[in-house]
Amino acid sequence: MKLASYLLHGAPSFGVVNGEEIVDVGGELRERYGNLKNALESLGEIRCATEGKASFGRIGDTPMLPPIPDPGRIICIGRNYRADALKAGLAIPDYPILFTRYPDSQVGHLQPIIRPSVSDQFDWEGELAFVIGKPGRRISIENAHCHIVGYACYNDGSLRDYQRHTTQDAPGKNFWRSGAFGPWLVTSDEIPDPTALVVTSSLNGEIMQRGDVADFIFPIPELIAYLSSIFPLQPGDVIATGTPLGCGTTRDPKIWLKPGDRVDVSIEGIGTLTNYVADE
Repeated sequence: MKLASYLLHGAPSFGVVNGEEIVDVGGELRERYGNLKNALESLGEIRCATEGKASFGRIGDTPMLPPIPDPGRIICIGRNYRADALKAGLAIPDYPILFTRYPDSQVGHLQPIIRPSVSDQFDWEGELAFVIGKPGRRISIENAHCHIVGYACYNDGSLRDYQRHTTQDAPGKNFWRSGAFGPWLVTSDEIPDPTALVVTSSLNGEIMQRGDVADFIFPIPELIAYLSSIFPLQPGDVIATGTPLGCGTTRDPKIWLKPGDRVDVSIEGIGTLTNYVADE
């Protein structure tokens, strides 16, 4: 299934995407669950709620929200592609490099990402994200995949000068509406082998990044085991797994996003997350 969150008649709702059509289930399930995050452990109920229902609209005509608009945690991983790190002359980390984002720093598919007025060093980072569907603490590597409900595309939009103001990345990673998440969440039963996925990102139609998930320094099960040793993972937690080489800051000359630019993050088997850049 492809699960999406969006605005329906001006109010947040959630449903299932079939092709370009959306079947709403929020009308039946919102009173019980409130939102998609709270319904992640009830995928069977979501499937049943779509039976016999017609779509209400199409992708592109519906204001899309991030698939999980209100995650308890957004954890991002830095420097996670082995070949890219070696090519760039960077040390291979012994442990995952972690930083956090806040929910209001991200938007949904086809919504504008915002270049803030205080900086023009706005950069893109195409990534694979996964979402926790089953809670757990100290999860083993062997059982890690049982805790994943689905996968999505992520654009970890970054303000590079603010990112380097301190030794922590967080200032450059949390500007309002600077990142994007979507276009929907593809349930894990449709992605039997996430290591076969390839992440690409394009700027105005030109491919700028390409990364094979099989090249992760810290594969997804190891990330889950490590993160759950620090805190209990909860349904709706979002983990963005890192970006391959090719961001604007790594180029000579550097390329910064400007108003009107189009950024696409594509993962075959998941979809394409598209956003245009707008000034604050």
